[in-house]
Amino acid sequence: MGEEINDTTATFEQNICINDHLRDDELRSVFTKLETDKDKTIFSLVCKRWLYVQSTERKKLCARAGPHMLRKMAARFTRVIDLDLSQSPARSFDPGVTDSDLTVIATDFTELRILKLRHCKGITDDGMSAIGSSLSSLQSLDVSYCRKLTDTGLSAITEGCHDLKILHLAGCRLVTDKLLESLSKNCHDLEELGLHGCTNITDTGLTALVNGCKRINHLDVNRCDNVGDLGVSTIAEAYSTSLKTLKLQDCFKLGDKSIFSVANFCKNLETLIIAGCRDISCNSIRSLAASTRNLKILKMDFCSNVSDVSLNSILSECTCLEVLDIGRCEEVTDAAFQGLGNLNNGSGLGLKGLKITSCPKITVLGISLILTACRSLEHLDVRSCPRVTKARCEEAGLRFPESCKIRIQDRNENRCVIA
Repeated sequence: MGEEINDTTATFEQNICINDHLRDDELRSVFTKLETDKDKTIFSLVCKRWLYVQSTERKKLCARAGPHMLRKMAARFTRVIDLDLSQSPARSFDPGVTDSDLTVIATDFTELRILKLRHCKGITDDGMSAIGSSLSSLQSLDVSYCRKLTDTGLSAITEGCHDLKILHLAGCRLVTDKLLESLSKNCHDLEELGLHGCTNITDTGLTALVNGCKRINHLDVNRCDNVGDLGVSTIAEAYSTSLKTLKLQDCFKLGDKSIFSVANFCKNLETLIIAGCRDISCNSIRSLAASTRNLKILKMDFCSNVSDVSLNSILSECTCLEVLDIGRCEEVTDAAFQGLGNLNNGSGLGLKGLKITSCPKITVLGISLILTACRSLEHLDVRSCPRVTKARCEEAGLRFPESCKIRIQDRNENRCVIA
């Protein structure tokens, strides 16, 4: 009798199927608890029903597909909010992403919040108009290096997507100040704006921008060579509390006025790039050191007026600094690093990355001072410093931390080596 009961129980247990007892919302609850992509993929392989649940819960897609496939994807992945159709800059896809694809995205991916289209060279203002007219909830758009886009198509985005917080337009050379005026009028929640290489942007556009966009914390105007002191000073004053990242590389018209304004107003700045701004003097750099104590990343390579005094001020007073680039600052000598090991109660600097390439006056002594002062260093680049070679460092008995990657010149083989 006991054996019959055991057999019946075993048969009953064998016939139990989890799909008969869990509803879709309960399966979704299980799925949301999975943390890794691998676990989520394994979940989808259990059966068709679990695959369906995984599909309907998926929030992000990276794809390269034409209109027909995009429609199928939209029907399957109904909750996607992040779509990445970016293309490789090194390859030319045929036909690549087109305006027809954007029309499907606009009508079928109705929940979309984030859209990435970097290097999609085939799209035009017509595609942007379709996005702007249908995806009113879009919050982030990256159309960097989509070189056919103009103010017309991108203004359709600003007029239709009032919730826009992030906009990246690197390499969109046809963009002008008119777009910044449209952003100021329509996108009051904008926080991040990338204008790298938008050479038609001027001080007039930046002045218009601050009138309506009050929350910007990240601004990239690298290689906007028509931006000058007036525009940057206006930005610094308008975003004095919010600005955390400011990129000004190769803005040749900038001088001390810009840097003094940044130093005076931007107390919360964490990242500053002024590489290639050669008219900036030692005095403005010292004012920067005295005021921007929260700086974590500073890149001022090719700033020819950087001196030992100004660099020592940066290293001594910017106590949060983690990454510093002073490549091609040819007047810097070993003296810039004197006395730094005694900072922070003798614990030295918190630098993790230091690049001092092509600094001809730096010697092995300077590298020794750096190693003494920077005990958390993870990356050190001293390429093309003629007085600093692997052989000379070995002769001086320098010991680099095991956790630090060193790029250094090998004098005998005239090549860079990684130690």
